Amino acid sequence: MSGTIDLEALCHEKGLRITEQRRIIARVISDSEDHPDVETLYERASKIDSGISIATVYRTVRLFEEAGILDRHDFGDGRSRYEAAPEAHHDHLIDVETGKVIEFVDPELEALQKVIAERLGYRLVDHRMELYGVAIGRDKG
Repeated sequence: MSGTIDLEALCHEKGLRITEQRRIIARVISDSEDHPDVETLYERASKIDSGISIATVYRTVRLFEEAGILDRHDFGDGRSRYEAAPEAHHDHLIDVETGKVIEFVDPELEALQKVIAERLGYRLVDHRMELYGVAIGRDKG
């Protein structure tokens, strides 16, 4: 589900000044099929422009996150990971052994979450779901 959002265009829409280095970082994030951390973003961006520092990547990621065009995830591995803020909601299943992140949408699950919120006296306005698992066949149970 990642890799289809044009972060550069979103920056323009939000009125963010786009330097060449920010443009490169935005493209690296937009082109990512995974959920990279800052170090991975830095590695990828510095292959395009060796003048990009890790501090620039950190600052740019923070700026994009504050502007609401980048989502930060903490998948339990001690590293913040990032993806372009999705146009459509999705949830994540994280393989605890490999760190692989699988994005999914389940309409039944979405409906059930709304029902649960209403049962508890709330109207659901947003949520984030992360499931953690071990691939069947690799687990001991």
